[in-house]
Amino acid sequence: MHDGLDDIGNIRQAVLEDHAARVRENQQELAAQLEKRFDYIVCGAGTSGCVVASRLGADLGVRVLVLEAGGTDELELVTDPDRWPMTLGSELDWGFVAEPNPRLNGRAIPYSMGKVLGGGSSVNVSTWSRGHRADWDFYASEVGDAAWGYSAVLEQYRRRIEAYVGHADPDHRGTGGNVHVQQVIDPSPFALAFLAGAESVGLKRYPNANGRLMEMPRGCALVDETVCHGRRRSIFRSYLHPRMIQPNVTVLTGALVRRIRFEGLRATGVEFEFRGRRIRAEATQEIVLSLGAIHTPKLLMQSGVGDEVELNRFGIPVVQPLPGVGRGLHDHVSFGVIFENADQRPAPGPRSQTACFWKTDATLDAPNFYAYTKQGPTMTAENAARLHPPKDSWTMVIGMRPRSRGSVHLTGSEPSAPVRIDANYLGEPEDLRDLEAGLRTVRDIACSAPMKPFTGQEVVPGTSSPGELEQFLRDGLGTFWHQSGTARMGRDAMSVVDGRLRVHGLEGLRIADASILPRVTTGNTMAPCVVIGEQAAAFLKRAQSDGGVERVPARFRSWESS
Repeated sequence: MHDGLDDIGNIRQAVLEDHAARVRENQQELAAQLEKRFDYIVCGAGTSGCVVASRLGADLGVRVLVLEAGGTDELELVTDPDRWPMTLGSELDWGFVAEPNPRLNGRAIPYSMGKVLGGGSSVNVSTWSRGHRADWDFYASEVGDAAWGYSAVLEQYRRRIEAYVGHADPDHRGTGGNVHVQQVIDPSPFALAFLAGAESVGLKRYPNANGRLMEMPRGCALVDETVCHGRRRSIFRSYLHPRMIQPNVTVLTGALVRRIRFEGLRATGVEFEFRGRRIRAEATQEIVLSLGAIHTPKLLMQSGVGDEVELNRFGIPVVQPLPGVGRGLHDHVSFGVIFENADQRPAPGPRSQTACFWKTDATLDAPNFYAYTKQGPTMTAENAARLHPPKDSWTMVIGMRPRSRGSVHLTGSEPSAPVRIDANYLGEPEDLRDLEAGLRTVRDIACSAPMKPFTGQEVVPGTSSPGELEQFLRDGLGTFWHQSGTARMGRDAMSVVDGRLRVHGLEGLRIADASILPRVTTGNTMAPCVVIGEQAAAFLKRAQSDGGVERVPARFRSWESS
């Protein structure tokens, strides 16, 4: 029986290697004979961009160009999901750093984002978290479109997206989609004790992390992850890579988009750098920006779409004044609570096997906190220097949806000019109070009876003094790298796209990445970004079937009052 499994594994590997060779040969030929006109140009091969390009490219009569500034994902650093911490600060990371923040005692937060085929899905922790019912219903209300509501999105997950391997849950989980999703295999005694501890303090345990739990105000479950046979299964591998043997899908790596080109108020093409040359490509249908919550607003502004005052400051001709471009930046803030190990220890490794969700304010419509666990201490250098955690310890890593909003700004008109990122952590005083309230739930779980074999003394922060807790949080707050909101969808003057992801007042230009989210989802953002990509592709196909590019109002007032 064991030999039979080995044979199956060898056959699978041979098939994969043959496909990879065909992809490389095809893409080398397409790049060498690069066309100048395509039906669609997708800027960015991150999570959403891979979905858009794959769905459009399914029609062999449609020519798709994908421009990715990063490089190949054929690296052990990518394929081994346990190596994700090593991607931070590597060549796979854009290496953004937010401005020094006086509310964080002057600290400048590293703001990593994936620079590789697959974007964040190739460097993240591989956690699959679909977003809460209230998140999706909130988006639907913001744009007045039921296509963004929970019921419609749930059908997307069930019928198109998920290939779920786990306990049967046909009302919530899909089994025939593109994305391999599995529950943690062989959960450790620590994971089971942690879930029992969470349940003992009122966080009911659910059969999986993305079914009924994402309709409830609190709960816990084993983590869902995009890992198959111990290897990362990124969204690039799930969606776009299978299409790259086709003659109609061209994917360029090391291709940095410089500007969007316009004729009047219609986006007609892009200018990009590739192999030392500056190239222009035309889109006969539409252009899709999927560059993420930092680079999408940067490209918009450097192409003349954004706040007039900011554009004028750098001598950029204004194509369309949209003051919301680059505003509304936020993500999940994070911090770690560290406990000494007791007689038993958590399983080693940098990925949690469990997830907990809860809210600190009963008036909220969805959980604003979540928690994962890992062996070893996790904290900032500032807190480590002061609190000296022991290596023989474990950490509960906390994420919180903040009320504060930051912004992204230009420093120059050229693409080489870096952006200025004001993350504005703790800009709203309520965030600090919420963080302190969330800490109480963490302590309740760690000190519960089921956790006694694993939990020794709390060493970080290790205090209940208001002043010391405040210092710990200001010195210790970091990011979960779920940057969102800088080109949000909506119907007010500060929104950037409508419910069909069209940039307000422009034709032939849409955005498909986490920048369109009015608020970050409950939990990790990879799965919601797949939904965004699916939505964008569906909207584009609908526009094509209706006879080409949708005609949208060109004047600010016409969409503001619609």
